[in-house]
Amino acid sequence: TAAAFGSFRFVIKGGLAGAAVYVAYDQGLLGSGTQGAEALRKAQEALPPAIQEWTSYVGWEVRTLPPIPKIDFSPSDSWNKGVQTVISALSVAPTRACEYTVEGWKYVKDLVK
Repeated sequence: TAAAFGSFRFVIKGGLAGAAVYVAYDQGLLGSGTQGAEALRKAQEALPPAIQEWTSYVGWEVRTLPPIPKIDFSPSDSWNKGVQTVISALSVAPTRACEYTVEGWKYVKDLVK
């Protein structure tokens, strides 16, 4: 029975992970930068009414919700910045590797003396 319970937990976790990936794909979060920005804008618009509806359903009285912080985030700009950083690191990698090799040899020679 323990093995069956473990298998059941694995299936549940796999299903939840698959559903999360599907929802992210369906909402455009895995698409281009503009699709991600649009999905973020939709989430910012939908979140306050959803929280208000949920709290009224549960029976909690929420007088006023604090404003949702404005997120000035552009997925396309972040993606471009990341690509530029990676390309920059790759372009200086041979030079850095040579510098680190020279420093390493110098360190080893100092240890041998």
